[in-house]
Amino acid sequence: MHEAAGGASMLRDGVILLGFGLGFVLLFRRLGLGATLGFLVAGAVVGPHLLGLVGDAEAKIGVAELGITLLLFIVGLELNPTRLWRMKQEIFGLGLIQVVVCGLAITAVVWGAAHFSPTAALALGLPLALSSTAQVLPLLQSSGRLRTPFGERAFSILLFQDLSIVPLITIVAAMSRNPADAGGPPGWLLALYTVGAVAGLILVGRFVLRPLFRLIGNLGEREMFVFAALFTVIASAAVMEALGLSTALGAFIAGVMLADSPYRHELEADVEPFRSILLGLFFLAVGMMLDLHAISERPLFVASMALALIATKTAVIMGIGLAFRMTWRSALALGVLLSQGGEFGFVLFAQAQQGLLVAPEAASLFGAIITVSMATTPFLMGATRRFREEPVAKDQARDGPKADGANAIIVGYGRFGQTVGQMLLAQKIPVTLIDRDIEMIDIAGEFGAKVYYGDGTRLDLLRQAGAAEAELILFCIDGDQIEPDTLEGVHEAFPDAAIYVRAFDRRALVKLKKSSGVFVVREVLESAVKMARVAMRDLGIAGAEIDRAEEAYRARDKERLRIQIEAGDIRAARSMVAEQQPWGNDPR
Repeated sequence: MHEAAGGASMLRDGVILLGFGLGFVLLFRRLGLGATLGFLVAGAVVGPHLLGLVGDAEAKIGVAELGITLLLFIVGLELNPTRLWRMKQEIFGLGLIQVVVCGLAITAVVWGAAHFSPTAALALGLPLALSSTAQVLPLLQSSGRLRTPFGERAFSILLFQDLSIVPLITIVAAMSRNPADAGGPPGWLLALYTVGAVAGLILVGRFVLRPLFRLIGNLGEREMFVFAALFTVIASAAVMEALGLSTALGAFIAGVMLADSPYRHELEADVEPFRSILLGLFFLAVGMMLDLHAISERPLFVASMALALIATKTAVIMGIGLAFRMTWRSALALGVLLSQGGEFGFVLFAQAQQGLLVAPEAASLFGAIITVSMATTPFLMGATRRFREEPVAKDQARDGPKADGANAIIVGYGRFGQTVGQMLLAQKIPVTLIDRDIEMIDIAGEFGAKVYYGDGTRLDLLRQAGAAEAELILFCIDGDQIEPDTLEGVHEAFPDAAIYVRAFDRRALVKLKKSSGVFVVREVLESAVKMARVAMRDLGIAGAEIDRAEEAYRARDKERLRIQIEAGDIRAARSMVAEQQPWGNDPR
């Protein structure tokens, strides 16, 4: 009976959390305030300090922290070694300076305004230097600026902030006043553990995980891909946790070691739904843990400290941007975009509370300060738009995506896709290649072509491959492998991309031609016409006659296709076939 009651309670809590989360997120997205704030407010409403519908936030946040772990795994998947090396100055220069300078500046503000001890001010100020990856990245993606120079600078800072979690946790642990923490390993040993764990994870990724995913790809079992991806993330996080290190760092390393593998986009698409759900649950749990009573007793303190946090971070980041030769408008935009506190601040506040550096009431108050700062970001971005945007002359174009973005996505890299891809690459057009044939992927790799594993007809995988920013999506698979409904979904999801489809024969062409926004290419037509021309030439027919024969065939074929497409019947206009060929076969 007790187990049954526990199961019913879990289901009841799940229904309430998901229901309130869904409602508030829809409301806040409609108001332009973002999903993160919606989850936080929903958690606060159902939590013990308001309606009291759901309890035990600590247990739920322990599970929901997997959302942050999965977020870092996906961030790692985005960083192949080439891109990481190209961004090294922004990551380890701009990012390091931002974390250090903002952390010290906010520490000084907390120490001077709230009269905390220096160690408590540092334990609260350093986490406030971090911004919200979960809030900023969607803002950059929705505005189409993620792959622009501005977007890459913001991403570099966010990435270094994520990497800085380990040293920040080490600093907070070193200042701990809790006797239970006294027996913990010293900082130098933690650093040694970190280096050893990172090296071990890289070796495992190279010699174990890649062969494992290759085996699963050969089996063609997508469910096993999802299973193996989650196992990879949780196992790498568990290794780090066993060593007393950051679980998020373990997941990040797992992502980086698979970022250059052919399975990157498939893994992103498979993990993304779990990441979204668990990260939403994390913010719900954080909202539940906010001590609204403590906040109501000191509302002016929360509001003024949130304002001080936003002003300090905006000013410092703008100054750093100017030092890195950004225009004042771009530097201001960067400062406003990263002015809020971040989700990792809650984790570090909990660590500071456990180390007896701050009281639970202080942790709740500064958690509320982060929440308020998150709420202001959409308003600030809208209010400063006219100041942030660079004026553009009539003959001047705005910054476009960086050259490493995929201008074209080719689905299917067989004999047809190889020709299309090689011609585009010869014109220096960035191309992302996707296929499901593991053997073909390996062979292409021997010739220097990077082909990613996955089903390119899936919208989630196309989105992970960069379809939202691509100008071309070319389906070079057999026409029978893609349905008109799929093409309609692709066109609706990515309206800015021109869609091209290979049709194997006339039947496929008739089936696909009514799809909106799609250009269909019949695979064998041009090669068949060329063979006919060569054959007629070898029979001694004059070139002008050959041209007339081709023009007549194309005109009749075009008219016949029009009739067949309108009728939706391959047998329509059969009399026109008889005019061309007495035996009446259906030319492909």
